[in-house]
Amino acid sequence: MNSMTGMLGQSLGGLVEGSLGDGGRGVLAASGGGVDIGLAGLAASSILVAVAVAISLWRRLGLERSLLWAALRALVQLLFVGWALQLVINPDDPLFWSALWLLVMLGFATWTTTRRAPEVPAIVPLSLLAYGSALLVSLGVLFGFGVYPLEGRTVVPLAGMVIGNSLAATVLVSRRLLAEATDQRGVIEGRLALGLSSAEAFQPNLRESLRTALVPQIETTKAVGIVVLPGAMVGLILGGVDPAEAVKVQLSVMYLVLGSVATTTTVMGLGISRKLFTPGQQLRRIAPPPSTI
Repeated sequence: MNSMTGMLGQSLGGLVEGSLGDGGRGVLAASGGGVDIGLAGLAASSILVAVAVAISLWRRLGLERSLLWAALRALVQLLFVGWALQLVINPDDPLFWSALWLLVMLGFATWTTTRRAPEVPAIVPLSLLAYGSALLVSLGVLFGFGVYPLEGRTVVPLAGMVIGNSLAATVLVSRRLLAEATDQRGVIEGRLALGLSSAEAFQPNLRESLRTALVPQIETTKAVGIVVLPGAMVGLILGGVDPAEAVKVQLSVMYLVLGSVATTTTVMGLGISRKLFTPGQQLRRIAPPPSTI
């Protein structure tokens, strides 16, 4: 665990170095050093899992097994990721491993989206297109304008932020569009009967679905720094980076997330809205999404 903490600190330090340029590369060296909680600290922090389990038992929520499984799964996954990241965090490591990692993340995100919204037509190709477009646009801007150096230690964490933060919004807009097509079927068919094209007839429903998916991320962005201290910023500060420099990195990450969520939801929304109609401009009958808790 100590080696993993040092490895993550090195990766975060690489992000700061890339954002500062040559003039700011001494920030890490000048900082007071990172935080190493050690095995004892990790074990102590697991008390909070016990607190969550105790609350579940107290209120008879029936979530004890799920809580313990989630905590154990997170531990195993992060240990594996910590080991695997050693293939990409060094500047001299070939970008091949980073590209392979991106493909794995892209495939896993597509599989997760398919599992959570299986009733969506053409969900697999649309998911690949949506996440791929977000990666292309977001990383293209950051690396194209030299915001960060094109290295494994920057490519993998930033790509993970793009896909991870876009996942929930992509599933939400997918399910929301199908619900709109089912609940508002009469209204949509009425617009079609008046001579509107399928795109025009479904435009109000598409607009509302996109707003529903984007508003949570917009609100999160507005609250950052006041209500919420984001994880990337906290991680950098705990790693010994000057808070002012951590803020710069965090701002670029927040803009990255906002742009990627907007891209994935828009691509997915436009793709689904086309799949909902036949070539003859008729609204398809699709089973409504199952209710979730």
